Amino acid sequence: MNKIIVYCISILVLISIQTKGQQQIKGTVFESVEEKNKPLPGVNIYWLGTQAGTVSDENGQFKIPVNNNSHVLIFSFVGYENDSLHIHNNKETVSHVLKTNRTLDEFEVVQRAKTSYVSRMSTLNSINITSGELVRAACCNLSESFETSASVDVSYSDAVTGAKQIELLGLAGIYTQILGENIPNLRGLANSFGLMYIPGSWMESIQVSKGSSSVLNGFESISGQINVEMKKPAESEKFFLNLYQNQMGRSEININTKASLSQKFKTMLLAHFSNQSSKHDGNHDGFLDEPLYTQYNFFNRWDYNTPHFEFQFGIKALYENRRSGQLSFRAELPRDTSNGFGIKLNTRRYETFLKTGYIFLSRPATSLGIQQQLVYHGFDSYLGLNDYKAEQFSYYLNALFQSYFADTRHTYTTGFSLIYDKFNENLNDSLYDRVERVPGAFFQYTYSDGTKLNVIAGLRADHHNEFGLFVTPRLHLRYSLNPHTIIRISAGKGYRSANVLAENVSLLASSRLIVFRENPRLEEAWNLGINLSKHFDINNRELTLSVDAYRTDFINQVIVDRDTDINRVLVYNLDGRSRANSFQVEANYELINGLSATAAVRYNDVKMTYGNQLLEKPLVNKYKGLISLSYVTNLKKWQFDLTTQFNGQTRLPSTTELPEQYRLSEYSPRYTIVNAQVIKYFRKWNVYLGAENLTNFKQHHPIIAAHDPYGKYFDSSIVWGPVYGIKVYTGLRYTIE
Repeated sequence: MNKIIVYCISILVLISIQTKGQQQIKGTVFESVEEKNKPLPGVNIYWLGTQAGTVSDENGQFKIPVNNNSHVLIFSFVGYENDSLHIHNNKETVSHVLKTNRTLDEFEVVQRAKTSYVSRMSTLNSINITSGELVRAACCNLSESFETSASVDVSYSDAVTGAKQIELLGLAGIYTQILGENIPNLRGLANSFGLMYIPGSWMESIQVSKGSSSVLNGFESISGQINVEMKKPAESEKFFLNLYQNQMGRSEININTKASLSQKFKTMLLAHFSNQSSKHDGNHDGFLDEPLYTQYNFFNRWDYNTPHFEFQFGIKALYENRRSGQLSFRAELPRDTSNGFGIKLNTRRYETFLKTGYIFLSRPATSLGIQQQLVYHGFDSYLGLNDYKAEQFSYYLNALFQSYFADTRHTYTTGFSLIYDKFNENLNDSLYDRVERVPGAFFQYTYSDGTKLNVIAGLRADHHNEFGLFVTPRLHLRYSLNPHTIIRISAGKGYRSANVLAENVSLLASSRLIVFRENPRLEEAWNLGINLSKHFDINNRELTLSVDAYRTDFINQVIVDRDTDINRVLVYNLDGRSRANSFQVEANYELINGLSATAAVRYNDVKMTYGNQLLEKPLVNKYKGLISLSYVTNLKKWQFDLTTQFNGQTRLPSTTELPEQYRLSEYSPRYTIVNAQVIKYFRKWNVYLGAENLTNFKQHHPIIAAHDPYGKYFDSSIVWGPVYGIKVYTGLRYTIE
């Protein structure tokens, strides 16, 4: 044993001596400004023929270990000529001045940048929606940001509350993980109304990833992931004002402003106010077509950045008051069957986040980051005689370390996470309180040869205090068959803890009872997908053709059954099969200078077992087509946008047991929605005028038994199309850069 100890100590001493004795080259990089040398930060410095390199710091200084296989240092920086320097064996300190590139005579290249695209180098099938795409529609909040998207559908959850839900790969939005700057957000109680908590004027861009995503952000993504990048003090405008008004009485004011406390320390304040105060009952069923509401929303963020350290802190506060129901309802009177059917939905939400990152300048592609978020969400509501009150306290921690193995072609990210959720829910006289604690650890390996092949392989293990240990594997592969043809393949698992009441608030606006046959188990599913993108050069313009095919298979799913019993909504765990197939073809091309076009068609085949029957999932469009045109005049003085959506039929929940006058068809009709907008640009401001649903198509009587809301047949949750007709809006944007 003593010999072994002595041997181990000797090895450690030798390693220590070797490490201390490893020679480093130290130096400074300069630029010549008015015949004076000034330090140049951010210069890439690496050994010729290797991936070993570093970056000069804010003082132009750098350190790089001696490489026995190369004796030539390469200096590279945008705007300067690449330069090389031979290093002699006995040289330890260098000083080098970069030369500026030779300049050409001025010339201009005019081409309209794509506002929605998938990067050719992206390993994931991730659609980047830029701010240019967001202004193509009113885009008052996140739920209204996908009107020009072929991949994401947005629809109303019911006919009375105004709640909206998204759909991706044929699955409801609860299976899509929503991130705010790569931190999981809008979870739990925010599922029903959270899409309306992020104003459009706050968003810098949106990334929509289909299929299983990275393990770095958790285990909850099943059908995809939507990440929202907010505006940041360093890149955003100094002042921004957006005013919006439509003919239905909806008004909005958005104000963004920033301040630089120093070169490194900046802050930004974003404020939003919206109000719907006009009552409308276009179909004369006695219910408001849209809820009355007032929302106050504030976001203050602080950013501190140096070459080796980053710090971001933010705090958000939201208050929203919604009122809906029958026009005859009086809030000051007792809530009973002699009063009308009233709806109150009050939300208080507070968030704070802290992100810190340390960049190792002495080692490329190496950093340490910690993300933290704290959320309080309070919800106080009644829908008719149903009282639903809930609170959520959540804490999220994610610590990540990134570096590489042999060279920067082989990188890895590892770390650990913690999710803590405390729910206090009260439905009438029933309590649904629970605490969820989920610590986890993960490792992700990434390989990229820089041109043809990218691979991301990830694995994470998490332990739920109620459901125990579970493992999440995920794999992504990108291969470039040639410079114009790219194939992407993804496979992975996803898990989710269901929040049945919060996710189905709309079902409380009906006469049905929600009955839990058993305690919901952890939802679990596999997702497999393939994407093929082809780029063609036609008339000096690029035609992009993208083909997707995805399949999701559930091992367990919490079924919310509206088919088996007309008087009850049954909640139970999957006993049988549940799967979703989604196939999509999309093409993008600039037809003439300034006129870009998108055309897409999608087919969804979604089935799950209700009772003992494998049935189509209700309220999922089987087919969807989209044609979107956008034209910008020379010098960007005018912009014209037109989007047409073709929506196929969808199966409706069974109503065969209802009296004949309340029965619905088995399938909804097909219909078309047309949206248009025109923008006039001036130097610092622009005005816009638009209209949604130009065909004036609507589901005329979306509420079953609207005249008898306290009867046994009342149901406002079977909504398959627009609940309002044409909507005209106008607005103004003012910007100081």
